[in-house]
Amino acid sequence: MRDVFEVTAQDGAARIGELEIPRAGVTVETPTLMPVVNPNLITVEPSRFPEFGAEMLITNSYIINSDPDLNERAREEGLHEMLGFDGAIMTDSGSFQLAEYGEIDTTTEEILQFQHDIGSDVGTPVDIPTPPDAGREQAEEELATTQERLELAATVDVGDMLVNAPVQGATFPDLREEAARHAYNTDLDLFPVGAVVPMMNQYRYDDVAETVLAAKRGLGRDAPVHLFGAGHPMMFALAAALGCDLLDSAAYAIYARDDRYLTVHGTEHLDSLHYFPCECPVCTEHTPDEVERMGDAAREELLAEHNLHVSFGELRRVKQAIKSGNLMELVEARAHAHPRTLDGFRALLDHSEQLEQTDPASKDAFFYTSADSARRPEVVRHHRRLERLSPEGDVLLTEGSGNDRFDEWWNVTPPFGPFPRSLSTTYPLTAETPERMDRAGYEAAADGVAALAGANPDTEFTLAHRGWPDTALDCVPARVDTVDIAADE
Repeated sequence: MRDVFEVTAQDGAARIGELEIPRAGVTVETPTLMPVVNPNLITVEPSRFPEFGAEMLITNSYIINSDPDLNERAREEGLHEMLGFDGAIMTDSGSFQLAEYGEIDTTTEEILQFQHDIGSDVGTPVDIPTPPDAGREQAEEELATTQERLELAATVDVGDMLVNAPVQGATFPDLREEAARHAYNTDLDLFPVGAVVPMMNQYRYDDVAETVLAAKRGLGRDAPVHLFGAGHPMMFALAAALGCDLLDSAAYAIYARDDRYLTVHGTEHLDSLHYFPCECPVCTEHTPDEVERMGDAAREELLAEHNLHVSFGELRRVKQAIKSGNLMELVEARAHAHPRTLDGFRALLDHSEQLEQTDPASKDAFFYTSADSARRPEVVRHHRRLERLSPEGDVLLTEGSGNDRFDEWWNVTPPFGPFPRSLSTTYPLTAETPERMDRAGYEAAADGVAALAGANPDTEFTLAHRGWPDTALDCVPARVDTVDIAADE
C-alpha cells in the first residue's frame, strides 16, 4: 500500500482523497488542479494562487535547467522562494519538449537530481510521450524505453521528493493497462496518464476516456492519478468521473493571452461577449467592453484571473458532487453542452461495469435526465443482482397494482426493471424519473426482465407494462407473457 494517498469518499471511479506531500509538509485534497507556471512568462503571480484555491502548482524543470539565469536562481533561492509559492510544487522533466521538438539535452538521472536540488516536491523522469495514433510497433518500443527509465528513476536517491511514474501507450488500451501495471509495481508514487494533450486539443474526449480507464485497470486503488494537460473546466467533471485525482492547467494563461474566456460549457472570445456570465470578482466588477479597452498586459491578467476563478469554482462543484453522490448527474449535464464531451461521457458509460466496482451501493438520489442515464453503473448493478434472485411459481412484474391470482408480484420501473416490493424504498429504486420516459429507459427495464427470466427458467412471468414501445418489448424473452395495462386505464 502507498502511504501518501488515502481515499476518503467515492462516487463511481471518482474519489475525494488526501495526498501527502512530505517534502512540502502539506496534505493536498484531491481532486486538485495545478496551475502551470512558465517561469519565463508569468501571467498571475504564483503567490496569489491560494486566493483562487490552488494548493499545488506545476512548472517545468527542463526550462529552468536550460536557462542559465533561472538555473542559478533556482539553485540559490530554491524553487519555492523563486516562484513565491508556499504550497506543493510538481516539476515536469522536459518530456513535453521532447514531444514537441524531438529531442532534449538531459537524462532521467540528471533531471531528477536537478529537480531534487532546486527543492521540487514531486519530480518527473524523462518518459517518451508516444503521440495518439502512432503505430503499434512505435508505441511498444517507446513504452519499453519509458519502462526502463521508470525502473532507473526508482533507483535515484531523491530523499523525500515524490516521483511520478508516467503511463504511456498511445491509443492502445492494452498497452496503457500494461504500462500502468508496470508503473504501479515500481516504488514510484504518482501516476500521470501522459500524451493525452493532443487528444484534448482535438476534442477527442472519447479517446481520453478510453485511455484513462485502461490505465486505471492496471493501477491499484491507492494510486493517485494525474491527467496531464486537463486544464479546461468543461471536462473536469468527466476527468473526475474517470478516476483522475490531479489535473493541471496552462489554459488559464494561454487562453487569456488570446483574449479567450473559459466557461464550464466551452470557450468564448472576449469580443463576442456583451455580458460576463460569471459571478467571480473579475466579472462582477468589470464589463466585457471595459476589459477589452484595457492594455494588453492588464487585459491578459484579468482574463487569466477569471479563468482561474471559473476553473477552481468548477473543481469545488465537482468535489461537492462526489461527496453528495451525484457526480454522474453533473457529468451528464456538462456532457450535453458539446457533442465531443458527450462522446466522452458515452465512452465512460461503455465501461459502467468497471465503474460499478467502486460505486457506493447507497446514495441519496438517482436522477434520470436523458437516455444516457439508462446506462449508468447503478442500472448495471441492479441487473446483476436480478440474476441472483429466485422468485417461484407464477410471478407478476407490474407497473401497476398486484393481482391475487399470482404467487408473487414485483414492481417494475424503467430503467431498472423488476424488483421485489420490499426494495421499493431503497437506492436506486427511489429514482426520480420523467413521466415521459424515453425508449432507452424502457429497453433497459426490459433487459432487467430478461436478466431475471434468464436466471429463473422454471418460473412463469407476466409483464404488465404501460405502453412500452416495441423496441423494448422485443428485448423481453418470448416466454414472458406481456399485457399492456395502459390500454385498460
